[in-house]
Amino acid sequence: MIHRLFKYFFFLSLFSSLIFSQSKSSLIINNIFFNHTGSDSLILTRYFNELKGDELIEENINYTINKILDYYEETGYPFAEIKIIDTKINYDSSESEYLADITFNITPDKLSKINNIRITGNDKTKPHVILRALRLNSGEIYSQKRINEIPKRLNRLRIFEPVDLPVYYLDPDSNGILEIKVKEKVTNNFDGIVGYVPSQNDNQKGFFTGFVNIGLRNLFGTGRDAFFKWQQEERNSQELQMKYLEPWLFGFPFNAGFELYQRKQDSTYVQRFLKIDLEYLATEDISAGINFSTQSTIPSVRVNKVFTLFNSSELTTGAFLKIDTRDDFYSPRKGFYLFNSYKISSKKINGPVEFITPEMKTKLYLQRIEIDLLMYYELFNNNVAALGLHAKELKGDSFEVSDLYSLGGTNSLRGYRERQFLGHRIFWSNLEYRLLIEGRSFVFVFFDTGYFLYNTSGFFTGYGIGINVETGLGVLTVNYALAKGDSFSNGKIHFGILSEF
Repeated sequence: MIHRLFKYFFFLSLFSSLIFSQSKSSLIINNIFFNHTGSDSLILTRYFNELKGDELIEENINYTINKILDYYEETGYPFAEIKIIDTKINYDSSESEYLADITFNITPDKLSKINNIRITGNDKTKPHVILRALRLNSGEIYSQKRINEIPKRLNRLRIFEPVDLPVYYLDPDSNGILEIKVKEKVTNNFDGIVGYVPSQNDNQKGFFTGFVNIGLRNLFGTGRDAFFKWQQEERNSQELQMKYLEPWLFGFPFNAGFELYQRKQDSTYVQRFLKIDLEYLATEDISAGINFSTQSTIPSVRVNKVFTLFNSSELTTGAFLKIDTRDDFYSPRKGFYLFNSYKISSKKINGPVEFITPEMKTKLYLQRIEIDLLMYYELFNNNVAALGLHAKELKGDSFEVSDLYSLGGTNSLRGYRERQFLGHRIFWSNLEYRLLIEGRSFVFVFFDTGYFLYNTSGFFTGYGIGINVETGLGVLTVNYALAKGDSFSNGKIHFGILSEF
């Protein structure tokens, strides 16, 4: 391997330094010869020709050797060896320089395959859940690039602590063994707080407020996920959400998802939503899918016949594309995530009858385009820059409040109230500088921008500091945010559990 090259090359480097210091002459690589077993002469010649005519510098030699070893590792020869077996140095008086001829011996060794995959540490998780995520076949030729991808693939399952690079070795019978060690994390979590607000007078009753999140990941060790959420923001606003994911449907690379959602918006309306997703896992990084959903919007009881919005039903079909190259879901150091979706809806106005005029359209068509892009780059050790760009647009004949997108709060524009702004077109960005602490925990500073358009428009900014802490309940995020123009005492504290669904 490369480390065997150093003891040979040290002499050349020392000799070159002595020549240069005493005679001001340089040591130039004149010829490179190599002995090898295999059919890679053209490739090896191309690599070595990059060195010919250059000054003999240790870093350049090592760089070329690394590329050759990388080539062998990618073609099934992880135990390839390269040695310097001979060097000849001559002086060229016409050019006043020393010329070096170097001879290498290259031994690829035997072609290696992955004959067996051994997994340890999966006390709950079924072995087939891990194997299908790896997408490796028994008898497959060794590839270092595919081996390097394994931690990223397993980390995306979100059921293990950060996974280390697997170990590959040969058993006494020369079978290639790939050994993968995992450590399961707590995947079921319960998070919530409930309070009671007593009545303020005889005309009102007390009410409960708070939220409850229940996440059940990796059900029975099969990779199935379930999620339940209840949130009571105030007396007349409430959310209820349930989700379920069935991975690798019938053993094929398809994920099926189900979602049920209901929102009661103050005294305006109640909205119910049912969605089914089918996602095709094309590769380890790319997937695409379709979804179908139905939605009904029911106006709240109207006082004195005051109109709020129409009673309506909606049928939606859509398609989406997802690309995810992040090395970790919770705390990425590199990679990006792209989600792009398009939906078209057929909306029918059902009432109230007294507010429907003869010339009014009762069947409408709406289009939604949504894009989410997250990018991560490790500037230097444990210092990561993260950028999020999000855009959503609703097009159609006419809109109601229940159709609009919301902006503001923990998951979009920090420094502002949850759902503070509504628009048929919204955009927001999140720029963060993160200092990774331990595991998947980090502190960060951030700068957010947000824009909305609906009848009126606005552009806003927010900034602040925060911390993400990995706990037994999940990854808890807490940040202190200021909106533009806010004093320190007017800042807002946003907190929540990172959504894992």
